[in-house]
Amino acid sequence: MSGAEGLSVRDVVVRYEGTRREAGTTAVDHVSLDVATGEVLALLGPSGCGKSSLLRAVAGLEPLVAGSVSFAGQDLARVPVHRRGFGLLFQDGQLFPHRDVGRNVAYGLEMQGVPAAQRRDRVAELLADVGLAGYARRAVSTLSGGEKQRVALARALAPRPRLLLLDEPLSALDRQLREKLAIDVRDTLRATRTTAVFVTHDHAEAFTVADRVAVMDAGRLLQVDTPERLRAAPASARVAEFLGLELP
Repeated sequence: MSGAEGLSVRDVVVRYEGTRREAGTTAVDHVSLDVATGEVLALLGPSGCGKSSLLRAVAGLEPLVAGSVSFAGQDLARVPVHRRGFGLLFQDGQLFPHRDVGRNVAYGLEMQGVPAAQRRDRVAELLADVGLAGYARRAVSTLSGGEKQRVALARALAPRPRLLLLDEPLSALDRQLREKLAIDVRDTLRATRTTAVFVTHDHAEAFTVADRVAVMDAGRLLQVDTPERLRAAPASARVAEFLGLELP
């Protein structure tokens, strides 16, 4: 699959320096992958496998030791985080407590100088997309954990990012709510035709949300495939073990 119109990661290495007593750590070890326009790719693996480090490298939050990240054919090496046109969504949502729901969602639009009437329309559209129609005037403090993450998703989508990066956005929620929100996130990303990279350690969550899943371990990419093909044909014993499958 070509990354010419979407995200292209080529031979990326991310390394964290050590101390005098400890060696450095290679968090991402020569990883290459593509994400096509409109596709949702999950980075799946155990804690410490490098998936969040790879996402942060794509965002520009971690420097590359080697390799390249490009989007729509543009090398991003010299493009700062705020100029990449990417949206970021983290585990805790990081909502602004002094703003109501509507003004949280509208924040990126305000930064872009979008007129007030257009902001209101976009906020209403996105709150409906995430199942929170009519919540614009609600105080953030009155929301449940799941509602806060829905607002955070709407806020991340509001400026129409060309790529949305989601780092374990559901992991702080209980299992039943995570399962419900995973479906809602999938439906919202598809409805908005958003290109996205979704980091998770939960294979059921990855299989629900993503068009394709990239399985990582110890900084390396083990297999990239659709959920159906991963279930049917894991590429190695390690992939099968992590997914709770038996090799055919």
